Amino acid sequence: MAADGLRIAVRALVYAVVGGAALLAIATVASVLGPTLALDLYTPPVAAWWTVFTAITVQGVPFLLLGTVVSAAIGAFVPERVFTRLLPRNQALAVPLAGAAGVVLPGCECASVPVAGSLMRRGVAPAAALAFLLSAPAINPVVLVATSLAFPAQPGMVLGRLVASLATAVVMGWLWARFGREEWLRLPKPAAPSGKGLRAFGAGLEHDFLHAGGFLVLGAGAAATFNIAVPRSVLDLFTGSAWLSVPLLAVLAVVLCVCSEADAFVAASLSGFSPTARLAFMVVGPMVDLKLIALQAGTFGRAFAVRFSAVTWVVAVLSSVLVGWWLL
Repeated sequence: MAADGLRIAVRALVYAVVGGAALLAIATVASVLGPTLALDLYTPPVAAWWTVFTAITVQGVPFLLLGTVVSAAIGAFVPERVFTRLLPRNQALAVPLAGAAGVVLPGCECASVPVAGSLMRRGVAPAAALAFLLSAPAINPVVLVATSLAFPAQPGMVLGRLVASLATAVVMGWLWARFGREEWLRLPKPAAPSGKGLRAFGAGLEHDFLHAGGFLVLGAGAAATFNIAVPRSVLDLFTGSAWLSVPLLAVLAVVLCVCSEADAFVAASLSGFSPTARLAFMVVGPMVDLKLIALQAGTFGRAFAVRFSAVTWVVAVLSSVLVGWWLL
């Protein structure tokens, strides 16, 4: 049994590494051939599209791979009872502690929803579990390091993302503790046991990398298309107004569904927008996007997903504006 689990884990890791290397190779070749083909066809915008697309993909893949490896390891080897032992029963105190746990316990957006459901099943207060759900994919070390590399000359952007994301997670936990109703939240039913150890690590790594990698490629393509296809006159209308650029990128984060390990590189490519608007993109994305809304609706019910996502979006935007005004 142990040998089978080890074999599955090694195979999944090889698939992830080979897949990441293949994706990097394809992006590198495309970065060379794409502009050349575009110039041959006398279409400079296509060359610009390739440049933006490959830059986002090549920069994002290593962090995506690292993030999924760490996330799969936590899901396979860290028991859920660790949280119940560490968190106090008082929700007002448990919420900020659960939110701060996201700094040391990385996880992608897709993994945070089932983890939060598992925590609720094991007795963790919903407010604390929801705070962890929002913070884990937004402020973990992999995401913060990726943000520092995407914005090498702007250390305030890393601190701003940490503060705004953590504040959003904590405020949402407190709001649920104060105003949340039991009938809005459908507690997830116990799932069939998925196992632990190397077998679970291999399955989780393979699933997370393939799933998140697809969203990275789609997000990079969408961001490149946005940069090239949207007329400059339209962008000037939004980039020239701090009040319009922030909600625009906050909505764009919901639609693009870029994983948190790579969204900083997408935000960095949106250079025409203000730092606060790009901060809002990075704060909103890991907490509210279309795939997360669907996952929350399937896990906790549609009534919860609609209310929670809408309020989270508003709180994340306000938090980004306040922190951006303070730090950026």
